[in-house]
Formats: sequence, structure tokens, C-alpha cells
Amino acid sequence: MTLQSKALRIAMVAGEPSGDLLAASLLGGLTRVLPPASRYYGIGGPRMAAQGFEAHWPMDKLAVRGYVEALRHIPEILRIRNELKHQLLAEPPHVFIGVDAPDFNFGLERALRGAGIPTIHFVCPSIWAWRGGRIKTIVKAVDHMLCVFPFETALLEKAGVSASYVGHPLADEIPLEPDVAGARAALGLPASGPIVAVLPGSRRSEIGLIGPTFFAAMAIMQRREPGLRFVMPAATPALRELLQPLVAAHPELALTLTDGDAQRAMTAADAVLVKSGTVTLEAALLKKPMVISYKVPWLTGQIMRRQGYLPYVGLPNILAERFVVPELLQHFATPEALADATLVQLHDDANRRTLTEVFTQMHLTLRRNTAERAAEAVARVIEARKPRP
Repeated sequence: MTLQSKALRIAMVAGEPSGDLLAASLLGGLTRVLPPASRYYGIGGPRMAAQGFEAHWPMDKLAVRGYVEALRHIPEILRIRNELKHQLLAEPPHVFIGVDAPDFNFGLERALRGAGIPTIHFVCPSIWAWRGGRIKTIVKAVDHMLCVFPFETALLEKAGVSASYVGHPLADEIPLEPDVAGARAALGLPASGPIVAVLPGSRRSEIGLIGPTFFAAMAIMQRREPGLRFVMPAATPALRELLQPLVAAHPELALTLTDGDAQRAMTAADAVLVKSGTVTLEAALLKKPMVISYKVPWLTGQIMRRQGYLPYVGLPNILAERFVVPELLQHFATPEALADATLVQLHDDANRRTLTEVFTQMHLTLRRNTAERAAEAVARVIEARKPRP
């Protein structure tokens, strides 16, 4: 692809760990496609920084879960968005890339697009699952959408939004056959015997809401099966500190708490108990039987339920278009129900074989060399616009 040789300015915003993962993958591709001295800056996380990204604000300023919880953070978030908008309008980038975080990015993208700055959004919001009215916002805000799921492009193009299917970087990163023995050895876990990975979330609010329930479920499983072991990744040192009182309250648990390393923890496990989110896709790509759960405050849950179009919330079920793994949400997520469902996933060998087939096909569909495809789509958008000085 032919691009002007001078350095380009690429502004980006990612608002949470899953966005940091996506943006880091894209940055890896962009640095191979765009001129070497190009500058990448905006709001991002540690994975992006490792790729040479300049974070003017850390992404955790935007990582707020749910409607109700966001209310007290709105003034600061709006201030950051306004400051960033003025910066980008004063020195326009060659392109702006919003990575997920649609509530933050769409308003910014609309303003920048109105000023003639090309806008790209990476990851189509779940208009096929809920909040379908967002398509009107996308039409006004986005020049080009990078889609991680294959069915999204047709929906967008029908509405007049240019889109490319680029696959999901996790499908490129994760091997088709995970190395269970290697993961267990790396984490100091027994080479044999049943292990359940438990992932209560990567945000303080998630730990506060579902953490005690997950630990109570683990305690029930431990009583029923004394030989069972658990592994739980703590996404950050702050979250590890938050988990410590729960660990101390359950000394009976055969639990290994790791510093991050969620993918390795799930690789080592025979089954996974996991909160809803991108991590469920990671578990599926690792071919793991799982139970998906979440709890949010009552009002947030009511808003989400009324705006939902699909009967499932977990990405493995959405992609399979049926319930291939159980979901226990809100008041249905009792310790007893979670323990029962997780032990079924752990021991049902026929179900394990079926899930391996389903998840392998899912993996092959999503494995598309995302970094290269997405970077080439960005380069095409830049080329199609008049070069900036």
C-alpha cells in the first residue's frame, strides 16, 4: 500500500482492558504499514504504551461500568473528552480511531468528523444484541467501522456505513490447541487433578458485586470435591488487594491467586467460572467449558434487560446463536446455582467434546490476521483523504 512518506499523526482512544488489547494489536499492524516516524497518541493503556503509544490520559479514567455507576464520573469524563476534542481540533490528526468505549468515542468522533477529520471505530457496538438505535449515531460519527465478528458488516453497510471484517486479535494470539501442561507448570499447579479457573472481573465494581458470590460458590464446590483446585487471576495489584479479604475469609479453599496472567490461568483449567465480557470469548478460544455470570445494580440491570434483543449475553452463545454454555445472571447467580453448573461443566465429557468442536470452528472463523487487516483498512481511509500538512 502506497502512503506518503512523511510521518502521520494517529489519534486513538481506548477505554478499558479489552480495548487496550484491541488497540495494541492494531498498533502493531500500523507500525508496519505506516511511515516509521508516525506518532500515535490519545487515551490508552499499558499494552498500547508498550507499542510506543503516548497516553495523554490513562484509560482507567474511562473504565466505569454501568449506567448508574457512571453518573458520579460524568463530569470528569466530559471534561477529558472536551479537552481532547479541543487538542485534536487545534492540531488535526490524519485519522482518529476510537477503540470500543462508544459512549465516550461516538460524541468525539462526530465532532471530529464534522471538522473533516477521518474517523474510524474499532469494534462495532452490539447493535445486533441491544441498543439498535445506535446505528443512527454511528452513521453520523463514523467514516469506517472495523468489525471483529463476520455478521456485522452487512448490518452496517445496509445502513450506509463503510465497514471491514478484520477478525479478532485473540483468535490470532491463542493457539488452536492450548498447552494445558505448560500452563500448569508455569503457574506451579499440579500436572493432574481437576482445576477450575475463576474470573470475577477486572474492575473494582465487578469484584464488589460478584466476588463474594463467586467465593461462596467455590466454597461449596470445595466441600463437595475436596481434591478440586482453583486458580484466580488478579488483573492488577489493586484488585489483588481487594481480593485478599475474600481469600482470607475462605482459608479452606485450595486457591492459587496469580498476578494477572488470566489467559494462562484459563489454559491450565478444566472449566471456568467467569463474569460476562470479552474474557468469555478468550475462554471459548481456549476450548474451555464455562459458566458465565454477572451481577450489576438493580436499576442498571433493568435498563439493560429492556434494551436487549437476544436471549443471551455471553459472546460464545451470541456467536454460536444458541446456548452452548450456561448463563446465570443477577438474582439467578446464587452460590449454589453457580457451583452446580460449574461442576456439571467440569465433569460432562460429552459436553466437553461438543464444545471443543463448536469453539474450534469459532476460532477458525475469527482468525484473520487482525493486525494486518485492520492496519490496511486504516491506511486505505487515510489514502482516500486529502493529505494533511
